[in-house]
This record gives sequence, structure tokens and C-alpha cells, in this order.
Amino acid sequence: MAAKNGVAVCAPLECESLEEMVASMEKAKEEGADIVEVCMASMAVPCHSQVLDQIIQPRTLPAIVSFRMKSSRNSGKGGCYNTCLKVLKRALELHVEFIEMDYEVACEVNMAEYLNNRSNTRIIVSNYVNAGKPSVDKLAHLIACMQATGADVIKLDVPLIAVAVGSKGLISQLLAPKFGGFLVYGTLGGKPVPGLPSLLSLRQVYRLEHVNMDTKVFGVISNPVAHSKGPILHNPTFRHMGYNGIYVPLLVDDIEEFFETYSGPDFAGFSVGIPHKLAAVKCCDEVHPLAKSIGAVNTIIRRPIDGKLIGYNTDCEACISAIEDALRERQVGRNGGCHGTSPISGRTFVLIGAGGAGRAIAFGAKYKGARIVIFNRNYERAKALANEVSGEALPYETLEKFRPEKGAILANSSAVGMEPNSDQSPVSKEALRAYDLVFDAVYTPKITRLLKEAAEVGVTAVSGIEMFVRQALGQFRLFIGGSAPEDFMRKLVMEQF
Repeated sequence: MAAKNGVAVCAPLECESLEEMVASMEKAKEEGADIVEVCMASMAVPCHSQVLDQIIQPRTLPAIVSFRMKSSRNSGKGGCYNTCLKVLKRALELHVEFIEMDYEVACEVNMAEYLNNRSNTRIIVSNYVNAGKPSVDKLAHLIACMQATGADVIKLDVPLIAVAVGSKGLISQLLAPKFGGFLVYGTLGGKPVPGLPSLLSLRQVYRLEHVNMDTKVFGVISNPVAHSKGPILHNPTFRHMGYNGIYVPLLVDDIEEFFETYSGPDFAGFSVGIPHKLAAVKCCDEVHPLAKSIGAVNTIIRRPIDGKLIGYNTDCEACISAIEDALRERQVGRNGGCHGTSPISGRTFVLIGAGGAGRAIAFGAKYKGARIVIFNRNYERAKALANEVSGEALPYETLEKFRPEKGAILANSSAVGMEPNSDQSPVSKEALRAYDLVFDAVYTPKITRLLKEAAEVGVTAVSGIEMFVRQALGQFRLFIGGSAPEDFMRKLVMEQF
């Protein structure tokens, strides 16, 4: 049932009808589950114990039968409690692989009856708490109650299952194999649950069967973070290179608090996304000169020899080189190309956004000799950045009517147009005619409305996907301290994005 590292992938099935439960079990098997949790409390049926026979006897996967009191559709504590006991006892009679009972139930029932009158069925006792830390006192009390029955099956080294609910709890599943977890939960396709990965992502992206106690942890620190394609790119590349690492999404509100908490050497490297690129600089013990001059970090490495956090910026080169290559390609097509200076040099470079990515782009454009004009909703932030790059800041409200000189470049580093707001664009289609090239740092969707409309009016459009690939190549080199397989990573992006 379990993978070679001892971890099984479980699909919780919360269904109202027998037919839905049976169909969901088949779907879970197709999507790669090792085991299913049959959540009987979710079913809208008059007699749970009888329906259980029709689910368990023909089952195609090992199963956990649970009846969570707080989730039950039965009214009244007494009726719910009695139904729970009937369901769990019937599950034992059917020789199901596991039964799960609430902590409160386990403390009230005669555990000897459950522990001794069973064949190979194992018992999971669950405790749900709202506090930041699990209730150790409750766990100790439960163990004492079960040992008092005289059964020797309960030891202090029992397998543990940890589930942190909510979007920030995702890593409790993805990192479970590394820290000795027994079970990992994954959801069926089309039924997302905050904090739980999908079965398909567990099998196709994260491949937790390869994760062990020696696995190095990498991740993207961002808020929001669900849009990130980093896991789709970095995890297969780790495996391709034979590197024992996993890359996970990390929903973070306070980046300083994050690094205070995750300070161990196993947390080896991080991508830094919205809105933490500026604040990340202060979290680093050392900052690369380029990142220091930009004032923004998008990559942090924990140096193995001393554990210090070292900050880098791979956004700058990634964006500017993508724009330069697009301009050179167009010039080659028109007049045989040019050599020497950057094709950005001498052009007006209009930048939307003054956050971490915006700062990297602004400094890169400055180094290449562009004249920079910055628009940002916060005018004071735009003005401050403009002063640093010897540019000009204009009020965001004037962007639509701004008409630059011929040959100008427009670069969007804001989140406008990012999924789920992919119908938005920072500039109207008509205004785009004034530009020679339009770049959008947003890469979800792959072709944003801004890029689509730029292409429609005959303007060269450069996707954020190109910047994403280039900055990811730089990050991967820093992650593993070696070369990155560019062809493999580009192929992945083309296939998966």
C-alpha cells in the first residue's frame, strides 16, 4: 500500500450518496491514491452501518472508515454517538484496514473491546484543535487510557498523521515523508480543499515516494502563492539531475517571522515572490552586490557551511536579456541586425510598477542606457525609484494618455492581468500602438490580455514566461551549486504551462 519511504497517499471521500461514494473510490484509484478515507458522517442515508457493507465489501482500495461527530448529519449528540459506534463496530466486522475515531469517543468507549476484537484492523485516533500546537495533554491521556486495557499495541512511537488545515497547511502534507509522517492526504480532481494537494499533483509533480529525511527543502515564498509554476518546473528538474530536493509553495504573510521559524539547515533555498522581495533584503545575512543595489531579492540560499542566508536577484538579468533578445531578433529580420551596444540603449523605457520585480527591471534598464519613466499607483514609491535610476516618475492616472517618443518599450511589473483577474490590462489596446515592444512580467496566464492586444496592433510582445524561465535557471544553479539543464527546463515549460 505505502511507497518505499513508508508513506501512503490517502483520498478523503466525503459523499452524500452510496453511488457517489463508490464512483469517487474508483476515481481515487485512477488518480493514484493508495488508500481512501470513507467519511461516513457526510452521507445522507438513514442507516449508515448497512450502507457501509455496500461500500467496503466490493472496495478496490484499502480503506479508513471514519465517523466524525462534528461532521455528522445526525441530530442530537446521543443519536450521533450511537450511530458512530455502530458504524465503527461494523467496520471491524468487515475487517477494514483502518477505523478512525474521535479522541472524545476513544476516551469514552471500552477500548479493550475494539483492540482485542479485531483481526488486522488498525485504529486511528484523531484530535482536532484550533490552537497553534497540538494538545499534548490529550494525547498523553489517551495513551494512558489505552494502556490501561492491558493491550500492548500502544507505544509512544505510534505512527503519526499531521494535517494543518487551511492554505498555509499545504506543507504539512508535502513534507510529511521527510519528517516521519505516516499518511498524506490528497484531493480528487475537481474537488479542491484548502491546504490539501491534489492526488494528481502528488503523483505527477511532487512524487513524494522519493522524499526522505535527507531531502533538502526549497520553496517559493509569496502571497498569493497558488499561481506559482515553480513546483511544476523545479521538482521534475531535481529528479532529472538526481538531486534529493523538493520545491513547495509557501504562503507567507510575515517573511521575517517565517525565517525565524524555518531556521534549520534542511530548508536550503527559497524563491521570493510578491510582495516580499523588498523585505527579504533585511532577512539576509549577506546580499549579492547586484541585489543590494536593486534593493530587492528574489532568491535566498542558506549557505551550508555556516547556515547564513545569502540574497540574490536573478530577475534583473532574466527580464532585460529577454527584452534584448526579442529586439535583436526583430532587427535581424529587418536589417541584418546590429552589434555592440544594447538594443535598449537610448530608448524610452516605460515601467509599470515599482515593487521588487519593478526595481530589478528599472536597474537593469538603467545599466543598459535607457531613459526610464515609471508609473505606480503609489506615486511616492515611483518617485523614489525614479530618483535611484535617474529616471522620471509620472502619476499613474496619466499612463493611459502618455505617449512616448518613437521606439519606446513598455514593461509591466505589476500584478494587473494575473489570474484570476486575467481580463484586466494596465493599458488600453489603442495606447499600445505608441510602443515598439511590450513586456509583461505576469506569466499566469501565459498570454495576458496586455500581450494579446499588443500583438493585435502589431507590437512585439514578450511573455513573462521567458523571464520566468531565465530567472528560474539562475535560481536552480544557486539551489544546487552547479549547472542547470536549460533544454530540459524549457521543454518542461512548453509542455506544462
